[in-house]
Amino acid sequence: MSNRVEELEAKVAELQAAVDGLTEELVETRERLRQLESEREVEVETASPTRRSTAGDEADAEGDAEEAKVTEQERADDEETSESEDNDIIVA
Repeated sequence: MSNRVEELEAKVAELQAAVDGLTEELVETRERLRQLESEREVEVETASPTRRSTAGDEADAEGDAEEAKVTEQERADDEETSESEDNDIIVA
């Protein structure tokens, strides 16, 4: 029975070494992942400059609003045209 106990103890030691190695790799991988995420956050912050409000931006906003009104009016005109075409049914 002593032989079996020694085999089991050896197996336990082998498994414990494997667990320790995998745990160490996991810790290193998680640390590297944190570093990569931090680098990426810095890149994203650097790549997207903050916008500042200027007179040009305000003019662009007014132009966009005017364009939206024109587009809305065109849609309304198109709907009226479609409705009037539907109402022109001729019965013979």
